[in-house]
Amino acid sequence: MAPKDPKAAVAAKDGKKAKKNRKFKNSFLADGVRRFAPGKLHQRRKMFQLKNVKPTKVEKPKKAMTKNKRYLPTKRYVKKRPAKGCFRNHKRNTRHTLRKGKVLILVAGRHKGKRVVLLKVLSSGLLLVTGPFEVNACPMRRISQNYVIATRTRVNLREFEVPKHINDRYFRRVIEKKKKDPRVERDIFAKKEFKYVPSEQRKTDQKEVDAAVLKAVKAHKEGPVVLRYLKSMFSLRSNQYPHRMRF
Repeated sequence: MAPKDPKAAVAAKDGKKAKKNRKFKNSFLADGVRRFAPGKLHQRRKMFQLKNVKPTKVEKPKKAMTKNKRYLPTKRYVKKRPAKGCFRNHKRNTRHTLRKGKVLILVAGRHKGKRVVLLKVLSSGLLLVTGPFEVNACPMRRISQNYVIATRTRVNLREFEVPKHINDRYFRRVIEKKKKDPRVERDIFAKKEFKYVPSEQRKTDQKEVDAAVLKAVKAHKEGPVVLRYLKSMFSLRSNQYPHRMRF
């Protein structure tokens, strides 16, 4: 007998339809070849099973709305930040053998092979050395500690102080830029070579420093030998190895 309740009758009809939907026809396309593979058939069954299932919504916590940075107004004045990564702010480390008054051997540069006297270490980490100029024609100049060999010979320069204005800025070469007039024709193939000429201040400072160094060399217990040592050039023979020598 059919149920008296109409709702129950509708539910019974839906149940019959659901049972019919569970049957999937997998007909033969050819001998031994069915329309759907076993995996595809299993997938179709799952799709029909989840057809009337409503997905459950997971409520996410609400986040406060933040304004994007690109829409924020820019600052009128930007404060300068300390540049910690700049080379001029790096800490300078000097070898313990490089002390004031030490005799060094230059192994690179214009005056390589000459022996010079160390005056002081500049703020940039470069070494300020001099020949003296009267002895081996090497003026005051800067050089990196990587290109010198420290010897055991030392001159007493404790009482001598290098003038304060002799620093890294002192050795900068300023080339004057001439104003070019576009209305005047000029030879584009002409080569203009800049020739450096030391200033009078540089010559005066050189004489003052050399006088102090020569005075210290003469005061040394082996002054004449040290003077000849500064005049001589450094060289190696085929059977001499620097890493086995003591200077």
